[in-house]
Amino acid sequence: MWFSRSLMWVGLSLAPVLALADTLVVEEAKVRAVPPVSTTTAAFMVLRNPGDQDLAVLGAFSPAAENTELHNHVEEDGVMQMRQVQAINVPAGGSVELAPGGLHLMLIGLVETLEEGDQIELTLELDNTERITVEAPVKRIEVMDEGSDHGHHAH
Repeated sequence: MWFSRSLMWVGLSLAPVLALADTLVVEEAKVRAVPPVSTTTAAFMVLRNPGDQDLAVLGAFSPAAENTELHNHVEEDGVMQMRQVQAINVPAGGSVELAPGGLHLMLIGLVETLEEGDQIELTLELDNTERITVEAPVKRIEVMDEGSDHGHHAH
């Protein structure tokens, strides 16, 4: 009897871990430090999908900003331009990097000055109705050099 109760407790305690096995994993989250006069900034991270179903980030929000949007940089007529996107797709078993010059979260209408070292809460809304909240440090992030070669990024 004691053994079966112990197994039940182990099973119940593992349930949240097992449920998380198919969810999106957020790694290396960070928010760009900006001057005090700036009203916008960007957040970057790696989104990893260990599950066997494709996932999509459909939205994001943060108490640090009035609005948070999903964005990408695209080249139009030889000029890089930022565009809002409806979703960031993360394939099953794959990952997507949100990085300067590519996909990122745009925090618009900052409600206070973000200082290097601050921790900012970011919540991602997924297409499976799940929400994932992470704490991201505010860091100095250099803008990519226009002339540098960063592999899959074309400039």
